[in-house]
Amino acid sequence: MATTPTSTQTPPPDTVDARGRPIRRGVYPEMTWTALVVGYLIGSLICVSIGYAALILGFSIEGSELAAILGWGILRGILRRSSIVENNINQTIASAVNGASAGMMFSVPALFILDRTFPGTGDFSALLMILACITGGILGLAFVIPLRKQMIDFNRLAYPGGIAVATILRSSGSGAGKALLLLGGAAISGVVHTLLGDVEAWSLGNAIGAPEYLNLTFYLSLLTVGTGFLSGRGGLYFGLGGFICYFFLGPLLAATGSPEILAVVHEGPTPLREGLFRPLGIGILIGAAVGGIIAAFPLIRSALRSMQDAAKAKAEGSGLHDELPIRFLYGAILFGGLALVAIAFFAAPNMTFGHAISMAVLGTLWIWAAGVIVAECVGRTNWSPLSGMTLIAVTILILVASGLGDVSTIVSSVVVGAAICVAIAQASDMMLDLKSGYLVGASPRKQQLAQLAATWLGPILMMGLIYVLHEAYTIGSARLPAAQATALAGVIEGIIGGDVPAFRYGAGAGIGGLMAMSGLGGIGVLIGLGFYMPFHIVMTYTVGCFARMGVERFKGRGFAESVGIPVAAGLIVGEALVGVGKAMAAVISGAGGG
Repeated sequence: MATTPTSTQTPPPDTVDARGRPIRRGVYPEMTWTALVVGYLIGSLICVSIGYAALILGFSIEGSELAAILGWGILRGILRRSSIVENNINQTIASAVNGASAGMMFSVPALFILDRTFPGTGDFSALLMILACITGGILGLAFVIPLRKQMIDFNRLAYPGGIAVATILRSSGSGAGKALLLLGGAAISGVVHTLLGDVEAWSLGNAIGAPEYLNLTFYLSLLTVGTGFLSGRGGLYFGLGGFICYFFLGPLLAATGSPEILAVVHEGPTPLREGLFRPLGIGILIGAAVGGIIAAFPLIRSALRSMQDAAKAKAEGSGLHDELPIRFLYGAILFGGLALVAIAFFAAPNMTFGHAISMAVLGTLWIWAAGVIVAECVGRTNWSPLSGMTLIAVTILILVASGLGDVSTIVSSVVVGAAICVAIAQASDMMLDLKSGYLVGASPRKQQLAQLAATWLGPILMMGLIYVLHEAYTIGSARLPAAQATALAGVIEGIIGGDVPAFRYGAGAGIGGLMAMSGLGGIGVLIGLGFYMPFHIVMTYTVGCFARMGVERFKGRGFAESVGIPVAAGLIVGEALVGVGKAMAAVISGAGGG
């Protein structure tokens, strides 16, 4: 029988304040205006920084950890708020904004690169591209949200990235300190990049008299060092591709090559890369992407089972209040599909209504299938076959749109392909964030609303960034290689009938396919990027990888994660913001005739 407390009973110490008055505890703040605004601000910062880095390095970086670190810096360090679930909403919004950086940087720049071969492809409608990417993001989320309970609650997929974010969310006491380290790294990187000016590389080979084909040159970029540090040991495969080119194939060709090959070798590293290594690298990227899809077939079967189990759970009413209403998601899918029809129809001249419907239906179905597959892959391996899924989708779309004329075929296919790419990126990010929320006790429904509320901002930021960077530096140049988009452009040129080195592409594709089938995730993609990218970028990135390994060895993994990672993230943000600022200044100066 329960007893009634009397005045002589002392309340537990955590229920009264210093004056003995009772403390009334409410629910922890979660989806607040503060979280929304901070998420938009941090997401914009990360999206621009990582988008800029993706054009240089050829791959994107997950922004959830950076958002969680910066979130604690603002929420706890400045605003004196300590709700873990509120910071979780902040990082969910921020990473949703950043989802456009990978989705658009892997696809949209291809139109600018193709404009040199097919004039007119660069004159696409920026507004329709933005609307397509927003629509794709909504579709990707609407398809993947119903799988949360099955993949996370029941199947308990690991989502290693989600676990890492949850660890940061729980470390609220050290979160503000990590944010200061990040800002310190950004300040150092920004100052160094400003002082360097137009000096981008330093040649060790010239200093020691090494053969020119060894290409011992370093890219003077703390952003690249920071990215290598974040990747650590796993990033060495990116470096391996470049070292195979210049430390193995280069000397081998110099010793045994035909007169034609020897002439190219002795011209220097740039002709050697453009004539031989770059086509091989693009082929490896293509083969690794397609091979990755084939290697993922067991995960595809598992994903299909998850869909069936999720449908059964909905029929039984399981978790009805944990998710957004299924009718809402069905409505979003219907609206998104219809919007994609209109976008495809107006995306390019000569487009017919029948072609638009076919492309929209195909795109919607591919978003559904690819989003589920990628969510499963990320959950089990932390590796996303995003580029492969997009590559296959654009290839099929080009075949569907054939007969409309080269420019119309290319533009409409890439516009719908960009929507697919953003959809896949948002789907995998949503599941990763839901895993973090599961571990910290967040509300899935509120996270889902937060992600949907942030899909509009990233595409606007990325479209503006792409135009500014292309105007200032030219996408596809040595300054902005845009490796993934260049690979996509190469495939499109091959399908349309352009002059491409088919044998080298084919040889590279065979190598990439074999590496993808090795079962080691994205190794083939990383090695292919190492073949394709300018070696001075590869060299500097490798320095960052070895720096991470050295810090872990001599200072311990805890120090590398609590100090090294925030500083490395800051190196990326600082240089990226200065680089984008320089580009904007150059564009404004050019527009004003300065």
